[in-house]
Amino acid sequence: MSAPTTATPPGGVGEVVHDAPARGRILPRPVTGQEVVLVVVIAALWLVLGLATPAFFTSGSIIPLLVSMSPIALIGVGMTIVIITGGIDVSVGSIVMVSAVVTAQALVDHGLSLPVAVLLSVLVGGVLGLVNGVLIAYGRVQAIIITFGTLNLFKFVGLQFFGSSTVEGIPATFAFFGRGEAGRTLGIPHSFLIMLVVATAAWFYLRHTAGGRHFYAIGGDAVAARLAGVAVRRRSLIAYVLTGLLSGLAACFVIAQGTTSLAASVGSGTELAVIAAVVIGGTSITGGRGSVLGTVLGALLVQTVTTGVTQLGWQSQLSDLFVGLFIVVAVGADLVRQRSRRTS
Repeated sequence: MSAPTTATPPGGVGEVVHDAPARGRILPRPVTGQEVVLVVVIAALWLVLGLATPAFFTSGSIIPLLVSMSPIALIGVGMTIVIITGGIDVSVGSIVMVSAVVTAQALVDHGLSLPVAVLLSVLVGGVLGLVNGVLIAYGRVQAIIITFGTLNLFKFVGLQFFGSSTVEGIPATFAFFGRGEAGRTLGIPHSFLIMLVVATAAWFYLRHTAGGRHFYAIGGDAVAARLAGVAVRRRSLIAYVLTGLLSGLAACFVIAQGTTSLAASVGSGTELAVIAAVVIGGTSITGGRGSVLGTVLGALLVQTVTTGVTQLGWQSQLSDLFVGLFIVVAVGADLVRQRSRRTS
């Protein structure tokens, strides 16, 4: 009989696994109760919006909704891993800004091809994520302090690249990620499909690999994880670099959503939408528990609310109110679950 080993499943830390086949039994169900609730809430909202505004179920409404949620969900994949480890990254909006303006200016000046432009944007995002990761993992400073500082630092850098208020004359290189016919296959936006592929890969990695479970172990108890042999600093660094890389890719989606110009306000508020999607999706803000599937559903819910408020002709501030209420409910539910686990 093989010796027992310690594994850290997405639902907790330090459970004992006696053999390889038994490992699958300690993993949580593929879909959690909160994710089921989110699906029901989204379905109900879509039904109400479809009855209130018949245009909601047309391609002219659904496609822009999917395109708009894709960069939020994409960055949310990285943010989910960061928050699972007990960290946070409030600089993602500025990373999107810098990646977008550098790439857009390069498109204007040098006429880059699509693969080169995407690679440039992703690399810029990755470098900025690396800055965050090194300062947090090896500088031993709280993530909220570091990323709040880099939020402003990266924004300053981005504004220096702008030079003026906008970048003009951007070619249609990123039409592949846009809302038009070139940006769709079988009617489904490419940006949405890419986001689903990335989210699926992240879901599988977190759920079915030892490396993925290490992120949960760090968020559950970083000291215990280190004593168990987990490379805590390296894993934390990877989480922030990954978030930067995905923010760089999301910047390509953002450029594709616009016209031939890029405003200096690009990326503004992105961090709030991303964190909202992650928290609403069920990831514990204190770390140690979270779900990529929940984050995708959270992003869809946030964008559905925004689209619904717009189509109903209500004041745009109401979308912030509704999203805020969803966040409060999600955090409250998480606190209740934590308390029940401590008392059980």
